[in-house]
Amino acid sequence: MKIRIYEETRKVWNILSERNDPPDLSLEMEVHKKVLSFFQVGECYYFIFNAVRGELDYMHPCVYDVLGYTPDECSITEMMLRIHPEDVASFLEFEQAAVDFFSRLPPEKVLKYKVRYDLRVRKANGEYVRMLQQSTCIQHDETGAVLRSLCVHTDITHLKPTGSPVLSFVGMDGEPTFSNLEIRKMFTPAREVLTRREKEILRLVLGGMPSREIATHLNISKLTVDKHRKNMLKKTGIKSAAELVVRAVKEGWV
Repeated sequence: MKIRIYEETRKVWNILSERNDPPDLSLEMEVHKKVLSFFQVGECYYFIFNAVRGELDYMHPCVYDVLGYTPDECSITEMMLRIHPEDVASFLEFEQAAVDFFSRLPPEKVLKYKVRYDLRVRKANGEYVRMLQQSTCIQHDETGAVLRSLCVHTDITHLKPTGSPVLSFVGMDGEPTFSNLEIRKMFTPAREVLTRREKEILRLVLGGMPSREIATHLNISKLTVDKHRKNMLKKTGIKSAAELVVRAVKEGWV
């Protein structure tokens, strides 16, 4: 299931499928030192996102201090599953808007912008905190397509305890800034159609757990789990478990 979610999200990022891997990043530390100066300080961690592979090249150990997860527990898939259900639609819309924005920039301006938006993220202890994500391209190809990005997550719960996520494109080196943009709603959450137990099972399915393990985890029979899964398909009008997973992620059902 995790693989299906991963592949669907790569479509949002418009990954160039003909690429196997981006070239090595020369002068890597010098680039990182320069870029880090643009981000606000605070309780934060950073990571390097490989847009070609749709994976992380690096996760800083400080993620444990902020969220309670080790770097090994922070794959792209796991990080997406920790987004608050009500913010999943915004996350997908923001990522699509970022792809559209950078695709219109001339190659020489790609390094002069950072993307900034906030989302609620679940910590290891189950608590949700609001994280400010700021990212900037640190490597692109000759056409301007982003190959690697440096992303910084900062806990801003004390600054913004409530409110909806917002997106901005921040210009650097004299480029204009576009703040709090209106985003076209492509992934609007659906009305509540699933029961609490169905959502509980769906969360475990999204985590890659098979029905037999779900039954053991919830102390119910596998037959009951299978019945709930069939009911979810019937109630949502979805024909397959794979499509159910994709819709759940897009529409923030869990």
